[in-house]
Amino acid sequence: MDGMVPLGGRLYFFFLMLLLVSRGADFLSTWIATPNLVLEGNPLAKKLGWKWGSFINLVLCGAFAAWPLAAIVIGTTSVLVAARNFQAAWLMRSLGEENYRDWYVEQLRHTSLPLYLFCLLGQTLLTAGVGGALMYFSGESLIPFAVGFGILGYALAVTFYTLLSLWRIRRSAGGG
Repeated sequence: MDGMVPLGGRLYFFFLMLLLVSRGADFLSTWIATPNLVLEGNPLAKKLGWKWGSFINLVLCGAFAAWPLAAIVIGTTSVLVAARNFQAAWLMRSLGEENYRDWYVEQLRHTSLPLYLFCLLGQTLLTAGVGGALMYFSGESLIPFAVGFGILGYALAVTFYTLLSLWRIRRSAGGG
């Protein structure tokens, strides 16, 4: 199962459903948190918007469903991103996208940058450690390796997009 699976076979449809559900959860959680994509951290997703983003994701789900390793990695990362989105989506939606962004930026102004970065790296390095350990101890087993890789991918995505967002905020405020 570490190679490709036949297009249209039982395993292909299993991985296709895995990807559609996990990517769908990511899309749903993003839509609940930021229906106008004001708070979207991925500039490409923001530029594509809902219509093109949905289309491209469907095509990618169809393509990656034939590759079990990629399907499990993407599925794992997607459900973890969705869980993170759902964690604060209620607050983003209740405050409104612009008000939430303004509130968040204001809180950043009152926080020391080293403390913020220490907490971000603490969160993501601990998460990456779990993924890395799962990969290391998976032996020859594809599924734990791919899940660990997905956890590691999630940690890297959180680090990258959070730092990108922080850089944009500081640049627009003239602080970086």
